[in-house]
Amino acid sequence: GEGRPGKGDLMFSCLVGLGLRALVPLAFRSSSQARKSSWAMDLGSLRKSYRGDEEAFEEKHLSSLDPIKQFSVWFEEALKCPSIGEVNAMCLATCTRDGKPSARMLLLKGFSQEGFRFFTNHESRKGRELDSNPFASIVFYWEPLSRQVRIEGSVERLPEKESEKYFHLRPKSSQIGAVVSKQSTVIADREYLRKKNTELEEVYREAPVPKPAYWGGYILKPEVMEFWQGQTNRLHDRIVFRHLRDSSTPLGPMTHKGAGDWVYERLAP
Repeated sequence: GEGRPGKGDLMFSCLVGLGLRALVPLAFRSSSQARKSSWAMDLGSLRKSYRGDEEAFEEKHLSSLDPIKQFSVWFEEALKCPSIGEVNAMCLATCTRDGKPSARMLLLKGFSQEGFRFFTNHESRKGRELDSNPFASIVFYWEPLSRQVRIEGSVERLPEKESEKYFHLRPKSSQIGAVVSKQSTVIADREYLRKKNTELEEVYREAPVPKPAYWGGYILKPEVMEFWQGQTNRLHDRIVFRHLRDSSTPLGPMTHKGAGDWVYERLAP
């Protein structure tokens, strides 16, 4: 009989409203085959306009030949955009020693000429991967501005003193949450988290929350920084800075000297 639409029906309606086409599954000969059915979603028509060529991001538009300072300018502009919910949200991609990647969203908690800082559980999947392969990439995507910044580099743990200081600047509920969650480990259900959180709220009601030894910060030291500006005709602007390990390295005809040991180039979109 007919009943209330399920979550799948509602999601299908939303996708149709976005102009997406769902391809019906193939006919199956048995119930076991039917259980393996899946919807193939055609996303070819999902496309939006970015900027016109008159708003292109050219080398003359760089605010600085220092990519950290250029990032700061774009970050400030993103902060002023009310349509961006979390300006410091970024995708962090890490990789195992044998080349298996993983990625997740988290929050940037500071940046300087030294690099880009974030905090997490050292025993989480990303923490374990950074221990075995201390290189990563982070990506910021500010959709209302049609901009993204991609940063690659080596990663190091921050000094314990710095992690301790930041931990106690967090809201107490977040401090307790870090103690409650042994990130990336398997748990029975959400009720386990609720009970553990309630217990620790009582334990630390009048007492400071000690920073777990497994929680701390990292700094990504940039070696490559790419600034991307979307264009409607898909001829996107890509200006990439590379940090030279040897400043005496001769530059090619399309490579330009930046600040310090940085050089920059334009990449084809």
